[in-house]
Amino acid sequence: MNALLFLAPPLAMCFLLVGIHCYLGLHVLARGVIFVDLSLAQVAALGSTLALLLGYEHGDQMDYFISLGVTLVAAVLLALANQLRERLSQEALIGILYAFASGAVVLTVDRLSHGAEHIKAALTGHLLWVTWDEVGKVAAIYAAVALIHFVLRQRLLAASFKGQGSWVWDFVFYGLFGVVITSSVHVAGVLLVFSFLVVPAILSSLFLQGIGPRLVFGWGLGFLLSSLGMFLSYKWDVPAGAFLVCVFTVIPLLTVLALLAVKATRQNAAK
Repeated sequence: MNALLFLAPPLAMCFLLVGIHCYLGLHVLARGVIFVDLSLAQVAALGSTLALLLGYEHGDQMDYFISLGVTLVAAVLLALANQLRERLSQEALIGILYAFASGAVVLTVDRLSHGAEHIKAALTGHLLWVTWDEVGKVAAIYAAVALIHFVLRQRLLAASFKGQGSWVWDFVFYGLFGVVITSSVHVAGVLLVFSFLVVPAILSSLFLQGIGPRLVFGWGLGFLLSSLGMFLSYKWDVPAGAFLVCVFTVIPLLTVLALLAVKATRQNAAK
């Protein structure tokens, strides 16, 4: 019972993260920009690092707004660059943006007395220690983003799944994505946010067709893995964020091995 009470806020936060990121992950897969989440998450971490350098503490309002501002600048760049996708590889630009943000973070934390701790927090977050107050704030932000996505769903789905969008609609998508990523990184860290976004979306797309079935499958898988990872990390006394990353990322690797084994078995049976 004590474990359930202690893990209730982190689990609620995990469910919120899976809920919004699984949906956004389907958009990301359709756009073919798998690592845009990792890139924007690193940019958000850069913004948080700059806020620390300016004297703001982690969790302050200015910390969030500086991080969000830097992320929105990156979103504008990605939206504009998407208009050159026939001549410029979006994945290459995303990789360049990630490399820049990573290098800038290292240069910035070099000026901070507690830089190592900040890098660790940026990578894995503080998920195990979230409060109900934080859960409520993140839920409100995600609900606002989800509402906008619902109202503009025809335009945003057409832009992602059919390539029928101008740079304005690309910016709306990347801007909303940036708002979610900024909130997520402050809680879960860069690596776990990437895992929440990509793993449920990839596995659901591997087995199912249509947004609805993929969402249900992705949410169910994400909730199951989050619950399993949180309870095992608590039981074994290991860092929750890093352990959840391992739990989430090992699943697609095992799935690929299983599919290869099934394919080899069928080929041998056909001979």
